[in-house]
Amino acid sequence: MRPEILFPLFTSVSTLKGVGPRVAPLVEKLAGPIVRDVLFTAPSGLIRRTTTTVDQAVENQVQTFLVTIDGHQPPHRLGQPWKIRAWDGTGFLTLVWFKGHGPHLERQHPKSARRAVSGKVERPEGFASELQIAHPDYIVTEDKAGDIPLVETVYPATQGLPSRTFRKFALESLERAPDLPEWQDAAWREREKLPSWREALTALHAPANEADLSPLARPRRRLAYDELLAHQLALAQRKAARRSYPGPRIPAGPLSEAAEKALPFKLTGAQIRALSEIRGDLASGERMSRLLQGDVGSGKTVVAMLAMADAASAGLQSALMAPTEILARQHFETIAAPLEALGLSVILLTGRDKGAGRAAKLAGLASGAHHIAVGTHALFQDDVAFKALALTIIDEQHRFGVNERRRLQDKGEGVHLLAMSATPIPRTLELTVFGDLDVSRIDEKPPGRTPVATRAAPTPRVPEIVERLRGAIAGGAQAFWICPLVSESDKLDLRAAEDRAADLAQHLPGVGLVHGQMPPAEKDAVMQRFVDGEVSVLVATTVVEVGVNVPNASIMVIEHADRFGLAQLHQLRGRVGRGTRESSCVLLYDPPLSEVAQQRLDILRRSDDGFEIAEKDLELRGGGDPLGLKQSGFPAYRLADPVAHRDLIAVAADDARLILARDPDLTSPRGQALRALQELFDWKPTSALNEAG
Repeated sequence: MRPEILFPLFTSVSTLKGVGPRVAPLVEKLAGPIVRDVLFTAPSGLIRRTTTTVDQAVENQVQTFLVTIDGHQPPHRLGQPWKIRAWDGTGFLTLVWFKGHGPHLERQHPKSARRAVSGKVERPEGFASELQIAHPDYIVTEDKAGDIPLVETVYPATQGLPSRTFRKFALESLERAPDLPEWQDAAWREREKLPSWREALTALHAPANEADLSPLARPRRRLAYDELLAHQLALAQRKAARRSYPGPRIPAGPLSEAAEKALPFKLTGAQIRALSEIRGDLASGERMSRLLQGDVGSGKTVVAMLAMADAASAGLQSALMAPTEILARQHFETIAAPLEALGLSVILLTGRDKGAGRAAKLAGLASGAHHIAVGTHALFQDDVAFKALALTIIDEQHRFGVNERRRLQDKGEGVHLLAMSATPIPRTLELTVFGDLDVSRIDEKPPGRTPVATRAAPTPRVPEIVERLRGAIAGGAQAFWICPLVSESDKLDLRAAEDRAADLAQHLPGVGLVHGQMPPAEKDAVMQRFVDGEVSVLVATTVVEVGVNVPNASIMVIEHADRFGLAQLHQLRGRVGRGTRESSCVLLYDPPLSEVAQQRLDILRRSDDGFEIAEKDLELRGGGDPLGLKQSGFPAYRLADPVAHRDLIAVAADDARLILARDPDLTSPRGQALRALQELFDWKPTSALNEAG
């Protein structure tokens, strides 16, 4: 139950003064539906106003003038602005209003009236000697000049809701914020010199200078830590709840040993380490919740296959689910032959299975005749039943919804979960995304992988690159050609890719195109033709499926490479270099490159370690959405910036573990305060946000 003390913050934004039916949707769009969301919307900047005279005015600065109204210039025709000419003894200043501002201006500010006026000073194009202020921020009588603030906070704004109006709502929400019992450790607060929660909020909404707006300012760090602690506490509680749930004991078995011996290569040290961590979980009697992270091609599927062989040795079933049919098929092709050689039955179940064929597969799963099912969303449909499902493996788990992952796990008792991801998350951010999972990393490449030669080239050299491609294709090579998102419009993005595909088709044989607007079956069909070698050059708008394996593809061309994140570029590059051919990746860019873009392309040329690249990307990008993490199940924090506050993430995780070790049910006075904190941020162990399994 939410504590009563928080009720004022959890009422609708429409309870704020001035938020009527027209304004409420705008506030919701900008901040969220409740008062707390307005309270947690930080100012984005400061305006400093200096009082000056027209002859001393500085262009593009926000300044205040004391003027006498000299005259009004109503518009001569529709669409023209209303102008007021003003004089301050040193020169003329024109005040300009567009759209719908009319005779009332003349009534409010008659000729010869003295006014204080403030706003951004501009010179209209072609009138170098004239100064103007369009839509002044303030125009008040001379005796009210003191009401114009010298420093003013700027909040986010949207069409129909200016910053100054939102500021009023933010300050009212601050008045409603209650004093809450302290949930932070007193010694930690003292050491970090952090204000109380209420003081931190007051300071957040009243910055005195630019330094106060920084995420590193103490009030902001305090609020960020509150949010991170609420989240880490929820993740730790969820992890503890899972641990308390028994899972079937699966010891390392003879089938797995035989499968490993039959492999045509030796496991890398990182694969052996990951496998032993997984086996430790499976044999513990507690339900496993583990993430297996590793670069594209690092050998995650083989490790998963050996875990499935262990389950089969114990007479239990496994399911491996992938987000697309082509990936599911690829996993099936990797594991089916080695496991079938041991006498195990492996099936592939996708949306294509219909009628008698599908019924036979389902009967085999229900009877236990099939030991392992590999498939897509088709695996968790209601009519799919297992005899003894004990292990689910989910590839690129962030591509599935919480309920989808749970529906598959619910097909057995205390089913173990192994999630796999090829998206390299920097170590510093791992806890925020996977805090409720144990993490294993495969950070070595299998021997024999050919390094991909990476180089950057300016866009004008495209004809030369096409010419080289023609020679490579004649020699039997295949290539990917990636077009990025060029705009927010899918139509424009699609046109850019279609134009590129049409242009390449004039010079090269066998050009195919995949894009986000295609039906999945059609996309899979083109991808399959590429895998089968019928398509020589695959043009793609969307990032080519993570993990798609085309050993013959040895060339990757990425247009506008400077628009992609480093980690994304590294993943794309991982699509080539999987066969015996020498492979190359060409990063096309529009000159001139910014310094940061140059550094990013340099890192890619130097390194092929996804984790190192992800850390560097983080350093270079700063705040915002590093690495496109929103798509990776990354939490939507309000006050914490995972980059600027990354030093606080591990501290919050440690604190959460310690709190639960001492007070697992949060019944102590601090525990009760922490419950209010979790309610405040909506981070509870049952929150669907970031549910990993």
